[in-house]
Amino acid sequence: MDMEQARFNMIEQQIRPWEVLDPEVLDILATVKREDFVPAAHRALAFADLELPIGNGQTMLQPKIDARVLQEVNVRSTDIVLEVGTGSGYMAALLAANAEYVHTVEIDPVLAETARHNLRQAGITNVSVEVGDASQGWSASSPYDVIVISGALRELPEAFLQQLKPGGRLVAFIGEPPVMEAQLVTRTGDRAFTTINLFETVVAPLSSRKRPRFVF
Repeated sequence: MDMEQARFNMIEQQIRPWEVLDPEVLDILATVKREDFVPAAHRALAFADLELPIGNGQTMLQPKIDARVLQEVNVRSTDIVLEVGTGSGYMAALLAANAEYVHTVEIDPVLAETARHNLRQAGITNVSVEVGDASQGWSASSPYDVIVISGALRELPEAFLQQLKPGGRLVAFIGEPPVMEAQLVTRTGDRAFTTINLFETVVAPLSSRKRPRFVF
């Protein structure tokens, strides 16, 4: 399989049509090797327009959703980022390409170790993978310039809003099947936030010890 051609096709046929046109974002997607964050059994499907299983009942988001999220949060070189739901480490790697530092939290210790391995193999050093339940926020390194919640929530906990710096951006998937909204929340003042609905989608729920997973 020609990985570089498959990567090019993914960007041109899946990602650009989803209004991801920022040249810097497209460059990151071309540089970070998605196939290195996909289980070996599914490597041939690394660039397919699919959620891919990564073990223990978890999945990777579709490439176009990763790309759109990356564009919307507009990571800058001085940003401290929180990702909730590390999975294989791919989104953390994308965020780290521009960020000063990424704190990513995974509830499953096996997946967390897989993500650490994948990030080390990719030579990414500005990411720490932490194990825990961050479904209600993660105060350890707060406040954050950017927060990305990589699984669906019924509603956004207030703790995440309070852990955003002024000017900070947060993307989350809110709702339940069959309708969820990807939302961009920006902190515009001490108690002021703006919310934009980006697109409708259905993604896997964020794992949590505090409530049961969605049943599809």
